[in-house]
Amino acid sequence: MPRPMGPIEDGPTVTGGALRVLRRGIAVTPEIRVGLAFSAGMALATAIGRLLIPVLIQQVLDRGIIGGYRPGFVYAACAVGVAVSLVVFTASRITFLRLMTAAETALYSLRIQAFEHIHRLSATEHTRSRKGVLLARVTSDVETIARFIQWGAVAWIINPALIVLTLVVMAIFSWQLTLVVTVVYGALIPILRFFQRRQLAAYDRLRGAVGNTMGVVSESVGGADVIRAYGVREQTHDQLAVAIDGQYRAHMGAVKYFALSFPSGDLLGSAVLALVIGMGVWWGPGWGLAVGELVAMVFLVNLIQNPVGELSEVLDQTQVAIAGWRKILDVLDVPVEIVEPTPGESLPAGPLSVGVSRLDFSYGEGDKILDGVSVDIESGRHVAIVGETGSGKTTFAKLLARLIEPGAGTICIGGVPLLNVTASSRHRSIRMVPQDGFLFDTTVRENVRYGRPDADDHEVHAAFRLLGLDPWMARLPEGLDTEVGERGENLSVGERQLVALARAQLADPGLLILDEATSAVDPETERALSTALDRLAEGRTTLSIAHRLSTAEAADTVLVFADGHLVEQGSHGELLANGAPVYTELNAAWTGNVMAPTD
Repeated sequence: MPRPMGPIEDGPTVTGGALRVLRRGIAVTPEIRVGLAFSAGMALATAIGRLLIPVLIQQVLDRGIIGGYRPGFVYAACAVGVAVSLVVFTASRITFLRLMTAAETALYSLRIQAFEHIHRLSATEHTRSRKGVLLARVTSDVETIARFIQWGAVAWIINPALIVLTLVVMAIFSWQLTLVVTVVYGALIPILRFFQRRQLAAYDRLRGAVGNTMGVVSESVGGADVIRAYGVREQTHDQLAVAIDGQYRAHMGAVKYFALSFPSGDLLGSAVLALVIGMGVWWGPGWGLAVGELVAMVFLVNLIQNPVGELSEVLDQTQVAIAGWRKILDVLDVPVEIVEPTPGESLPAGPLSVGVSRLDFSYGEGDKILDGVSVDIESGRHVAIVGETGSGKTTFAKLLARLIEPGAGTICIGGVPLLNVTASSRHRSIRMVPQDGFLFDTTVRENVRYGRPDADDHEVHAAFRLLGLDPWMARLPEGLDTEVGERGENLSVGERQLVALARAQLADPGLLILDEATSAVDPETERALSTALDRLAEGRTTLSIAHRLSTAEAADTVLVFADGHLVEQGSHGELLANGAPVYTELNAAWTGNVMAPTD
């Protein structure tokens, strides 16, 4: 069931009880079920092996020692005990290794599913959701499931079986004492049921608090320079402290139920043991209970005490896993707005035309960002997109690259409806170079190769050469092997943009969408950027979100946006000659900014 629109961190939206969430969680990680029957069988064999030890002790006492020592029988029983212990050890080891393998495989698959789904979501969803929360879903929320897969899942199969088998053996020795054990331990069921519902809600709140903390930490680390520059360390520290305190309180609220339920099993276990020993000694002879059988009953009580005592811990781990699964399912339930066509069409080679008709767009239920936009752009044209902040320029560009889906209207690229274009063809033929010039933490060479992963070193060098960036590349400490650092922090803003332009050149798209970034850079880098931009635009259709008057002046066509509408279009000269009011005002503002005194 698709989740309602809204930020992923708004809280759990997966409906249904714990069992429904658990079934859905296991369904999306089918790797858990691979070899589960064999693992459960081995674990059950281990349980039966442990159950044989008290029986052997009873046999040794009643038939080998009391009433006359029989060394042959005792030695044989001991040998059987040693053999059973070795089998139990081997089966336990095999079970553990298989469970660990299944757990790691399932967690790997779940991370990949969540990661791929997040990257299939539109830019709209990424805008609504904090990056730290998305990171928490792929990392810490997946980790919460690990222990359940490694131990809890099989414990739910083995422990009930071990309890039933133990009670059966106990009943063979003494149905009276077995009845006492059953009644006393039966009181644990309503206790655990009482805690279970409250514990699940508490762990849901905890996973939400963890996501919030990671979001705050991500923002504070990513904005470290701003925090230092503006001296807002105390405010940031306070925000982080509030988030951490919220996580601490949520954690304590969750573990208090475990702290209350866990001793309950031990307390009842101690009561059962005391009752069995006391009643066995007092009334056992009258019930026909032999000494060896009473000793075996004590061992069996200890044996059943382990799975009963583990119930609260298994329940706790199950609640943690359910909370984690609920959060991950929350992500997987976010509908993917951009559905790729099957089989789809490919875009033609060379410069691409753009046809837009009655295009509307809004973020969620908000006001329209674009309203009824229609425009035709011939192939090979250089188009500047201008307008005040919030006029819809960047949204229009994202729609052309299909980073987001329109609410209404059609987009045709190269004569092909954009909805029908395959993802591979779209990625190859349409490239958007954002203003921030995002780089990955690797070398310049590998960052450029993201433009076309199969490109060789010669083609990477050629991309820089075609943009006239050879001199800049030669000044890098290690040339193309220079490490750019996280988010490209080893390079300046302008240098990051140069690498992003080389990446676009390597892709050689037919439609290039540029968000200019030539402000706040030194004059030499600005000249390199301007030259690279001009060369990059050659031989292809180019749309530039213009931040400079010179870009609009040099464009074949200027598209003027205002309040989500395309209000004016034409060349720079035509718009001024015709007295286009919005563009004339923008031009005056640009000219005024250039001529304004700097002192």
